[in-house]
Amino acid sequence: MQGMNMTKEVLAAILKSIDEGIHVVNIEGITTFYNEVAAKHDGLEVEEVIGKPLLEIFPSLDEKTSTLLKVIKTKKPIYNQTQSYVNMHGKRIETINTTLPIIVDGKMIGAVEIAKDYSRLKLLSERLLDLQKEIKRPSEKKQERKNVKFTFENLLTKNPEFQKVKDEALKLASSDSPILVYGESGTGKELFVQGIHHASRRAKGPFIAQNCAAIPETLLESVLFGTAKGSYTGAVDRPGLFELADGGTLFLDELHTMPIELQAKLLRVLEEGSLRRIGGANTIHVNTRVIAAMNIHPRLAVEKEKLRPDLFYRLNVLAFELLPLRERKEDIIYLTEHFIDYYNDMLNKAVKGVDEEVIKLFSSYHWPGNVRELKHAVEYMMNICEGDDLAYDDLPAMLKQQMNKLNNHSFEKGYSLRENVKQLEMDLIKRAMKHAAGNIKQAARLLGIPRQTLQYKLQKYSLTGAE
Repeated sequence: MQGMNMTKEVLAAILKSIDEGIHVVNIEGITTFYNEVAAKHDGLEVEEVIGKPLLEIFPSLDEKTSTLLKVIKTKKPIYNQTQSYVNMHGKRIETINTTLPIIVDGKMIGAVEIAKDYSRLKLLSERLLDLQKEIKRPSEKKQERKNVKFTFENLLTKNPEFQKVKDEALKLASSDSPILVYGESGTGKELFVQGIHHASRRAKGPFIAQNCAAIPETLLESVLFGTAKGSYTGAVDRPGLFELADGGTLFLDELHTMPIELQAKLLRVLEEGSLRRIGGANTIHVNTRVIAAMNIHPRLAVEKEKLRPDLFYRLNVLAFELLPLRERKEDIIYLTEHFIDYYNDMLNKAVKGVDEEVIKLFSSYHWPGNVRELKHAVEYMMNICEGDDLAYDDLPAMLKQQMNKLNNHSFEKGYSLRENVKQLEMDLIKRAMKHAAGNIKQAARLLGIPRQTLQYKLQKYSLTGAE
């Protein structure tokens, strides 16, 4: 008996410490456990709820709308369901609930609900939509409102292959087909997408960008497709981003973070040019061009089941890969000089360029953060530089450490050429495998060697996956 009480006390202590609302009811719908987080969500005190019938505490619910009572009745779990209700003090609560039956020895004894308060997130998402709506609304004073900051002229390069990609994008900008852009973080995907919009027939229409990873999955659907009045308690007629971008471009960044189920709905809109708001019965036609972007290779995303194959094939009609900075060596110093001119104007300085040591370091560094990392490095150096040229001492501390490690690598094994070459080869293979998330084919492509050769070297050095 003492051991059982100890177990109950430990379990209660664990449930109280969890940073999510926990609500447990017995088979009669009487609350048997209710933690502080749930009480905070609901605007109640724990003592007001424990031992009381659920519907007495939440009078706006009934046996059909309460997820806890529904699970007790059906004995089936409910995952990530939105629930809106009013507590006994008249306060409206918005939560996302996962509700599970409690089975002991094959018999149901109650139900447990894990709730996340999303009232604030919902409010923020609605404010986002309202702001986007304001952006789309024509100004009374201005006939045209600019929605993009950048054109293809802002995408600077001296690399022939990258210039070819720009030229092709410019040529295809007039098409209304969806576009897929992929490349590492910091390669300029949004700038590239804005360039396409500006060069298209939709240039005077709205340009709306949404990072799919920036909004919780449960809210992303309503943000994209809108809501119909009555779809849930408190819901109002509200257009989503597809409607707000009508006549223009909707840019969906980090598409692979969008839930697979939602990708199916996106595919339908792309195929049919129409949608239904959440809870709505009416079909709404939209003339919105979708441009999606990803920071991993789309085929890798398909392999890892982060991207639906049918959506990939629909988007892959017009696809562009943006080269990483390390594959555009001629652009490193070219962009550095451009950023120096930019920050000279901004900071009222007169820095002339970079010294020879920094040129060598910049040219040999692999720039994992690409153009974004280069720009931030130059910005830091411009702020502290007191000479005519950016010098080694002006480098950010972290970048200096990484460059030192790269340049001093050959001395880690003394002067043994064989040992140092071996170590460097192992390091490069590890880095490529990590970047490719363990995909041997993509890692081999990054290293510029056949897949069979990479497999042999992985076995030779006893390297497995992304380390």
